Amino acid sequence: MSLVAEPLINYLRQLEAHGQTHVAIDDDVRPILREFFMRAQTGKRSSLEAPPAPIPAPAVVQESPELSAPKVSTTPQEALAEVIAAGNTKAEKINSLKQQAGNWQAAKSLGSLRQSMVFSTGNPDADVMLVGEAPGFDEERLLEPFVGKAGQKLDGILVAMGIDRKDVYLSNIVKFRPSMPNQTTNNRKPTAEEMAACLPFIHAEVDIVAPKVIIALGGTAAQALLATKESVGGMRGQFHQFAGIPLRVTYHPSYILHNEATSEKRKLWEDMLAVMDLLGMPISVKQREYFLPKPV
Repeated sequence: MSLVAEPLINYLRQLEAHGQTHVAIDDDVRPILREFFMRAQTGKRSSLEAPPAPIPAPAVVQESPELSAPKVSTTPQEALAEVIAAGNTKAEKINSLKQQAGNWQAAKSLGSLRQSMVFSTGNPDADVMLVGEAPGFDEERLLEPFVGKAGQKLDGILVAMGIDRKDVYLSNIVKFRPSMPNQTTNNRKPTAEEMAACLPFIHAEVDIVAPKVIIALGGTAAQALLATKESVGGMRGQFHQFAGIPLRVTYHPSYILHNEATSEKRKLWEDMLAVMDLLGMPISVKQREYFLPKPV
């Protein structure tokens, strides 16, 4: 392989390994790629005397008619941004992602997210990964996902499953609290653009943690992960797939806080029982019968 072409090919293979199918080119890069293409067709030596300048990270994508690569997106929102996790251990790689997320321009340039970054918490070797939509007031204040009343409710659910909070991996799709005018303790759901800007981090986190199962908490998170507009009611009750990993959709703990109906609690619990079954966890008769109608 040519010393000229090798850096570019290695770069493209690295993007492919991270699940990226689209790549950005600009007017400076186009002549270099064209020469590589022509040299491959004719077998002639490249006229380039030195390796090309580093290829910039994907941004605005343009089509190159000379290349046989698939057509790619034409807007930054549609292009997948590159996220590279550095380090030897899972914890080091997660910390590397955290450092990148704090200054992630794809998210910050939207101007609709607050400044304090809330990344993830828990065990990077966990079998169970739980994903929510975005940090709220309590999460931003403590810089940790799933705290406050919703976090306490989630902790109770995990305890009922026989799992400790420190043994799971907790994250959100959006890493910054969505902002609102005159905002105090009130929160809002993230927009599709805000989720798209941060979604590459969840892909990277899943790749590093490699959990046995993912639990999507709430419709917003599930819709982003599964690229659908279906409701929680339509998605729950079965396993989906995300990056080849079983994914279970269930209600967000905050929904249960605002809806104390036993039937809704039972639906969430049935999803958790399915996760326990998938993991081969022991389930007692008492656990099986949580929130079921009592015999008359």
